[in-house]
Amino acid sequence: MKRSSRICSDGAGRPPVGGGLAREDATGAGDLCAVRIPTNTVGAIIDLYQQDLGGRHPASEVRAIVEAVFHHHLAWDRARLLAERDATLSESELLRVYLPLKRLRCGEPLQYVLGSTTFHGLTIEVGPAVLIPRPETEELVDLIMRTGQHPARIVDVCTGSGCIALALKRRFPQAEVHGLDVSRAALEVARRNAKRNDLGVIWTLADVLDERCMLPGAADLVVSNPPYIPLAEAGTLDPHVREHEPAVALFVDDEDPIRFHRAIARQAHVALVPGGTLWFEGHHRTIGRVPPMLDTMGYREATLLHDLSGAPRFVRAIR
Repeated sequence: MKRSSRICSDGAGRPPVGGGLAREDATGAGDLCAVRIPTNTVGAIIDLYQQDLGGRHPASEVRAIVEAVFHHHLAWDRARLLAERDATLSESELLRVYLPLKRLRCGEPLQYVLGSTTFHGLTIEVGPAVLIPRPETEELVDLIMRTGQHPARIVDVCTGSGCIALALKRRFPQAEVHGLDVSRAALEVARRNAKRNDLGVIWTLADVLDERCMLPGAADLVVSNPPYIPLAEAGTLDPHVREHEPAVALFVDDEDPIRFHRAIARQAHVALVPGGTLWFEGHHRTIGRVPPMLDTMGYREATLLHDLSGAPRFVRAIR
């Protein structure tokens, strides 16, 4: 589904007419390619982004993408970008802001192209091995922090990039925090994120659907944002999500869309201390099934909570 994004030079390696930059293709193919822009100015790059991404995104979103690219690679803020539209970029600067466009044309998520995103004030590395953290997950962390609880041991199940575990570790620095995931590649990303943010978390390879899996015991808080999108809904997702983010972290079988919540709740009931809390994020169409399930397992005060858009999204329960 990906289409070629190379902009090649005229003739046998001749630079394009009207300026631009010729160089060896960053893909390593060895052919000479050129950035076809009339001038090496900021405005020309902005226009190129609008031209190439306008079919995928509204103009306002393309502007936001340009701002993110310039900020990430050149440390320019929005004010400078607007004020210096006619400024000329060096060849090095031009390449740094042009090369992301080649990947964006192929539908790759901006966060993957830049290599990182922000989550609760932390810089989090993201790539194809992990999901890009969503605003709803930040809301989940906010809800936990506002409870007034001061957990001594926290377990984050299906940790992915480690964003939840790391945000909670920063908020509760005295807590022992564990992050579990079935993906070795995801745990490697999480470890790098912990080092990047100078936060100590214990990372463990674990498959919560394996009956032999056991969560770390004596936990005061267990939290999870597990896979919860039914496979039948894959076609409704934006292509940049469906085609680039890891399916193992997104999808669950249609027949049992809360199977991860059920498995984690069973293990958490053993791992949590009396009075400890269990938190879930889930699909707005199926998360409502979780509180009654938790009631049958012996949890207390299983409560369905809504996100800022008003959709049912989270569950909190007490062991």
